[in-house]
Amino acid sequence: MSDAPLRVLSWNVNGLRACARKGFGDWLRRARADVVGLQEVRALPEELPGPLRAPRRYRATWVPAERRGYSGVALYSRCEPDRIETGLGRPRFDVEGRFVLARFGRLVIANGYFPKGSGTLRDNSRVPYKLAFYRAVFERVEKLRRAGLRVLVMGDLNTAHREIDLARPRENVRTSGFLPEERAELDRWLRAGWVDCFRAFEPGAGHFTWWSQRLGARARNVGWRIDAVLASPAAMRFVRGAFHQPDVMGSDHCPIGVELDRAVLR
Repeated sequence: MSDAPLRVLSWNVNGLRACARKGFGDWLRRARADVVGLQEVRALPEELPGPLRAPRRYRATWVPAERRGYSGVALYSRCEPDRIETGLGRPRFDVEGRFVLARFGRLVIANGYFPKGSGTLRDNSRVPYKLAFYRAVFERVEKLRRAGLRVLVMGDLNTAHREIDLARPRENVRTSGFLPEERAELDRWLRAGWVDCFRAFEPGAGHFTWWSQRLGARARNVGWRIDAVLASPAAMRFVRGAFHQPDVMGSDHCPIGVELDRAVLR
């Protein structure tokens, strides 16, 4: 087995076809990733060109939403998973194409596009749906954790956990993504033993993964850290580093990732 770390990356591409026109293929070739989770793909696999639908040296799994041009997740992996789950088994969530899970030996990787709570009218009407999705994912991965597996949950969580995780916390206390009940849900995960991998290595401010496309927010680094990798305690023992790639363009989000000792698979 290679001594190189196992690289697991996640990126909300905000439309894979659009991201591909802005350099996604070059990024993927340079990423040296063993597993890549994508969120907000917003395309059916048959609508994608071959290099995106089945990238060279990767096995691709697609979970599109029933609604065209909306949501959708995907998982690329260099090795064949032992098992794949393309949903949570709950139609109210699965119709939106928000969850895919893969098992590689003793490692389980869950890739999720957690809902926004704002609703179409920005009235926070989808917060109950969002929190129910969090609870459904928690229930699923806790079962795997209790079964002795090492679990990573990664993706666009659509929640900034602490004030340090967004540039303007005071102005956003009533905005979905930073509501007390949303932050409390992440508190529950951490109390249960899950670890925010990035914060385990980087306690400092100014690290964001999403920026509004208005008013030059990205250039001024006025952003939110809403994308993350959460590790179960058993998986965290193998995590050697966690990172963001804010210089990678192509989406209003940037890629994030972790590196693990390959012994996590055994």
